[in-house]
Amino acid sequence: MFNGKNKAITFSYDDGVTQDIRLIEIFNKYNLKCTFNLNSEFLGTTNKLEREGQIINHNKVNPEDVKYVYDGHEVAAHTLTHPLLPAIEDDNEVIRQVEQDRLNLSELAGYEVIGMAYPCGGKNNDERVAKLIRENTGIKYARDVVTTGNFDLQENLHQFKGTIYHHGEWDKLFETAERFLSLKTDKPQIFYIWGHSYEFDIYPERWEQFEEFCKFISSKDDIFYGTNKEVLLAGK
Repeated sequence: MFNGKNKAITFSYDDGVTQDIRLIEIFNKYNLKCTFNLNSEFLGTTNKLEREGQIINHNKVNPEDVKYVYDGHEVAAHTLTHPLLPAIEDDNEVIRQVEQDRLNLSELAGYEVIGMAYPCGGKNNDERVAKLIRENTGIKYARDVVTTGNFDLQENLHQFKGTIYHHGEWDKLFETAERFLSLKTDKPQIFYIWGHSYEFDIYPERWEQFEEFCKFISSKDDIFYGTNKEVLLAGK
């Protein structure tokens, strides 16, 4: 259970971009909690991406700002430089990319970082990578990009799969939320939403739509709202 409740909602956003600041304002307004996955060697850098014909900013939060920007939420690892981990043949380099990022972020955040999201899309992890991380780093859970569409708990937290990806499954977002809110259950269930805050800039009206989503799911007496750590490691 999650603080005495059977249902929990948690968010996870990747890359540590400056759009996270606006997103956190929305989360804080509705008392929602999120985990933010950062690449420590990219912090403070500036960049632009082309997505769906739009040029959008992909600027990273400054390292000295990590502690206060993400205050009240959770900082988690995303590797040092965002490589596709299964493509790295050297086991030690896989470990270094994860563990050094975790240590760097722990110093910046002021507490021990223990979570992670795998970088890159597609097949971004496998059994070898997950085993290396589980046995050689301080990471206690690691999120995949694959989504399940359901709310069931998962035993393998080092290849954890979220419920829904906010951008790629936008039309299903409210539908899935309605299903979760109406759910009556006597067993623990998790609604896990993940994405990238810069994606809201592709269609700026989605910032407002996402705020409506956050308002819609918030303040429910039968739901616990927590970070990935608080939800995935509940009772462990």
